[in-house]
Amino acid sequence: MTIHDFIKKRKHLIWYVKNYDRLDAESIVEATLNYGDWDDVQTLIKIIGIKKMAKIFRKQINLRWGRCNYSPEVKNYFTLYFKKYA
Repeated sequence: MTIHDFIKKRKHLIWYVKNYDRLDAESIVEATLNYGDWDDVQTLIKIIGIKKMAKIFRKQINLRWGRCNYSPEVKNYFTLYFKKYA
């Protein structure tokens, strides 16, 4: 399964997009962590790997010029999660 196959089966995570093949990994990770359930997160980790997912997440929360799109609870939880497991 590719990352695009993953998101096509979970259209509810990115309901505002029409072309799922054009999404980048960053958008898919963000939507999954924000709106997915635990099984979605674990499935995405199996597809792209926990280190790559953690790298994308850390890059997104540390942007100096942009806003962070994660809720404080999601940001805190996955900061701790990736610190321990990635």
